[in-house]
Amino acid sequence: MSDESMDEPAADDELLARSLLRPQTFGELYERHATAVFRFIARRAGPSAAEDLLGDVFVAALEARVRYRPHSSGSALPWLYGISGNVVRAHLRRRRPDALVDTDVGVDWHAVDERLDARAQRDRLRQALEALSPAEREAFLLVAWEGLSATEAAAALGVAPTVVRTRLSRARQRARTVLTTASTASTPSC
Repeated sequence: MSDESMDEPAADDELLARSLLRPQTFGELYERHATAVFRFIARRAGPSAAEDLLGDVFVAALEARVRYRPHSSGSALPWLYGISGNVVRAHLRRRRPDALVDTDVGVDWHAVDERLDARAQRDRLRQALEALSPAEREAFLLVAWEGLSATEAAAALGVAPTVVRTRLSRARQRARTVLTTASTASTPSC
């Protein structure tokens, strides 16, 4: 092994394999992906819940690492997003019905506001996301917001890539229709 290859960081798949014998190497995976996983959780359950749930995700991942199946990208992020989704869903089922949390389609709208230039766009985006089925919305958000490929999103959702591509196609068409309708409805007539 050359000195050059020793300086290269190990791929996620390699870290997970090593962690089976040396669990302390799992910490490197946490360092790599904790920020992305935190943002993923915060958009679905809110920032304060994300602080608590982040640890739950990595504990579940540590326990589930023996069942990990390498992804063609070499990244464990789709797998971590899948675990995160399960942890968030369990958290939302346990939460008291009177808890004050923004439950609008699992998106932290404060983060959306920061990304969008005009406030008016938020309502149009909200309408478009609300028009999607939960399965279409999750696939769309994994690809558009989290930056995963359709194949990586499929791994996170536990479905075939063709299922994600179909959901994305339907989501885009439905969102386009809602956005076009909202745009023509808000245009003043002369």
